[in-house]
Amino acid sequence: MAYLFLALAIIAEVIGTMALKATNGFTVVLPSAIVLVAYGAAFVLLSFCLREIPVGIAYGIWAGIGIVLVTVAGAVIYKQIPDLAAVIGLMLIVAGVTIIHVFSKSTGH
Repeated sequence: MAYLFLALAIIAEVIGTMALKATNGFTVVLPSAIVLVAYGAAFVLLSFCLREIPVGIAYGIWAGIGIVLVTVAGAVIYKQIPDLAAVIGLMLIVAGVTIIHVFSKSTGH
């Protein structure tokens, strides 16, 4: 259940981050409301997963996967295409999250 909460927290954070660009400095109401609700949900869900997953591991997975998903969404929605160095960096993040999940005894799986 903890990893389900973590996955939902990541999705909520990505939604909030993608809506953040549309707020125009929190001057547009609907995207601003989406940001507040999505970030609120992300932190509540993250707190639920912290009952079983150590904070450093959960946050590392949350941040790493969130970065990758925001980059992909930014490329699709806003046409912000990452260069080769960014793609390599993102691949290293994915590798790091995979190593933590597969090999670390701290993850609680």
